[in-house]
Amino acid sequence: MTRITPERPLHGSLDDSAVTTATATAATADSPAATPAPGARTPARTLDERISDALTGAAVGDALGGPVEGYSPEQILERHGGRVRGVVGPWNGDAWRTARPVAPYHKGDGHVTDDTLMTHALIRVYERVRDHLDAYAVAEHLVPDLMGDLRWIPELEAEALPLQRIFLAEKWLVARIHYGHVDPREAGCGNIVNCGAAMYMAPVGLVNAAHPAAAYAEALDVAGAHQSSYGREAAGVFAAAVAAACVPGATPESVVAACLSLAKDGTRAAIEAVCAAAARYDEFEAALGPLREAVAPFDTVGPDYRAPSLGARRPSRLHAIEELPVALGMLLVAGGDYEQAVLGAVNYGRDCDSIATMAGALAGALGSPAPAAWAARVAEASRLDLEAPARSLAAVAREVFARDLARRRAHEAAFTAIGGAACSG
Repeated sequence: MTRITPERPLHGSLDDSAVTTATATAATADSPAATPAPGARTPARTLDERISDALTGAAVGDALGGPVEGYSPEQILERHGGRVRGVVGPWNGDAWRTARPVAPYHKGDGHVTDDTLMTHALIRVYERVRDHLDAYAVAEHLVPDLMGDLRWIPELEAEALPLQRIFLAEKWLVARIHYGHVDPREAGCGNIVNCGAAMYMAPVGLVNAAHPAAAYAEALDVAGAHQSSYGREAAGVFAAAVAAACVPGATPESVVAACLSLAKDGTRAAIEAVCAAAARYDEFEAALGPLREAVAPFDTVGPDYRAPSLGARRPSRLHAIEELPVALGMLLVAGGDYEQAVLGAVNYGRDCDSIATMAGALAGALGSPAPAAWAARVAEASRLDLEAPARSLAAVAREVFARDLARRRAHEAAFTAIGGAACSG
């Protein structure tokens, strides 16, 4: 698989001023695609390749991060006798069923977590709707999918309803929409503000490939059923990042700049701060501490991930989720390389399965796929066909593009008919 190899150096090229101004590499709210970075090569990468590498990259990152989720870089180092460099077993070994606080989930050994379960569930919604999604599509299709169909749940080592595995912040979708009969566009209000919606928004970015602003708008609508405040904002920005990574010649810097052109409030400030710090490093070990320091002022959870602060996960215009800025930071540190970005995310600890999911999706969309051996092991261990969802989503993306083109032409004709088009000549 072809990797992106820009002619200009990646590391250290995104200085503080570049992050602050989000210059010409950004996609604006008016432009359909991020402008490729000057001098970047344009590899012959198809939509199918980008979607496959992004979705597989997300699932592999999720599986690698799962067993060390919730721990610090220091704890991970001690537990594993060094940094995690691939698939590892459960933190508590054979006692995973009864050990706390992760029981009864078998995290590790290549098992994906709820990040991937939700991503694949959203792809199934696209398969049914075959058009852009909104909060009502979540109510009509995603909620029934979560509570109605038995599926193999790797961490439970059994068939179960996805609802029986997903976290409480995702169960909120069922509680509010199915049982509470809440307007889907408002159902996210009142939920804890976390990365729950952002972690599975890669499909939205891929359906809107190369159009970050459209991905941002669609993801905000979809995520309204699940999240509010900076949790919803992160969902929009992550989808935009994935879309921006699909632009020919895209680089980690152009992806970050596209995010900064769209992100609002604390989310934008957190991305700016973390990526400014990341630009000073070219390997993840040295960046682990500085990236955490950069995001800490915006993170409401606090220093002890398992004992959140009193203000944790509450709506705010000043704060941000931790996962997305750190994923973008690791992407910069790694220069877009999948292994380095994902291993940096995994060894960062805390909510590292979600960080690695995001970093893996972005690196894959940029052109750096997950190692084949990792992907094969995750697919086998999780009993998942990692290619089938990608093939399906690629077909949907093409159908949606054709629909968008027809809608655009109809609008142009109507607008011209009422004298809206500017006169030429």
